[in-house]
Amino acid sequence: MNLYHMLSESNAKGRPVRVGLIGAGKFGSMVLAQARKIAGYHIVGVADLDGAKVRASLKRTGWEENEYSATSLSDAVDTGKTFITDDAGALCAFEGIDCIIEATGHPIAGTRHALKAIEGNKHIVMVNVEADVMCGPILGRMAREKGLVYSMAYGDQPAFICELVDWARTCGFELTSAGKGMNFQPHYRYSTPDTVWGFFGWSEEFVAKGDFNPKMYNSFTDGTKAAIEMAAVANGTGLDCPDDGLAFYPSGLHDLASVFKPQSEGGRLPKNGLVDIAASREPDGRTVMNNIQYGMFVTFRAPDEYTRGCFEQYGLLTDKSGWYGSMWRPFHLIGLETSVSVVSAVLRGEPTGTSREFRGDAVATAKSDLKAGSFLDGEGGFATWAKAIPATISTAVDALPMGLAHHVKLKNDIKRDQIVRMSDVEFTEDLDVVELRREQVRTMGPNAASAADAA
Repeated sequence: MNLYHMLSESNAKGRPVRVGLIGAGKFGSMVLAQARKIAGYHIVGVADLDGAKVRASLKRTGWEENEYSATSLSDAVDTGKTFITDDAGALCAFEGIDCIIEATGHPIAGTRHALKAIEGNKHIVMVNVEADVMCGPILGRMAREKGLVYSMAYGDQPAFICELVDWARTCGFELTSAGKGMNFQPHYRYSTPDTVWGFFGWSEEFVAKGDFNPKMYNSFTDGTKAAIEMAAVANGTGLDCPDDGLAFYPSGLHDLASVFKPQSEGGRLPKNGLVDIAASREPDGRTVMNNIQYGMFVTFRAPDEYTRGCFEQYGLLTDKSGWYGSMWRPFHLIGLETSVSVVSAVLRGEPTGTSREFRGDAVATAKSDLKAGSFLDGEGGFATWAKAIPATISTAVDALPMGLAHHVKLKNDIKRDQIVRMSDVEFTEDLDVVELRREQVRTMGPNAASAADAA
């Protein structure tokens, strides 16, 4: 609870926290908006393939041109200004930077940037959940082996869910489930970039006036983003994804403790210890009362009668029995809050959530009958949605992680709602990341222990 005090002390000693930002999109812009208002927090460099986009983001978020006029990374450290570059590797290698924020959203690029950051002895705040859910467990292990912090981004929902899980366990409550809110109905699953705006109620004229990315918005709509984030939470907390994917139970704030408990106790979960989603829409389209569309939650059980009584005395939202309660955070401000992760990593040596084990997976699943010879188009595209399942199941069926479902050719026909397998696609590019993923399965997957024993 004293990060700001620690940052102020470090800055007073002439040691600001020095940061390299990769990616100047929406999340990166939000990071930049707050960075110049935090004393002792210095964005040394911003890397993006599109320098004009970086300058536009800086201007849009209130920066003066002089503030990003550094002529090199070294000049940025000497002057306190910011350097713009298209070389992410240079940020990762530069000795004057303490921490890298990876905010590209591209799973392949993000994985490579994390590897470069580890090689350059940098802490990493992995905004890029797409990369984290695919290779985060092995990247986290590699970072820890070098004494580095590999962290989820505070402000994004997975980090907040991990924080709530940690809170519940540290308090001694019996954790039941964790998740987040989301606008979802079952038929959203098959949304495409051509149909997505209808789910938002936006006209073509409205969309034409804005800078909207249909694939990005579609990844939220079809449940892919939820699967990616919940699988990442599983890897960071030791909770499990449901065997058949997220159920998206409609639930409002006052019903969380009743819905997200085991069926044996009158809830809807098949068992304890799961991640899932509190949908803000009923299957027929009605809006759920007191929904938590932008929030995150945990549910938990009182360990004894005394604690159960305290739940009642202090007004905790519980189920009818009073044994199960819920705690939630109503909003998340994504990049506006990410400095908390950076300062925690650099000054405290602690992540704000991190992938510790390969427990959950987000795997590519067909939106329609797909033909051999066609190409997959990744997250939010026309071909697949991501399904969050346990790694025990994904590795048993050789499932293709969503992060590798970008521009790969199908070798076999795939039926609608069928999981695509690694052996169903032809890999001709990104073989380094494919091999890293396979190494994660070999060394951290469900069969890793038995394989080590056999060796």
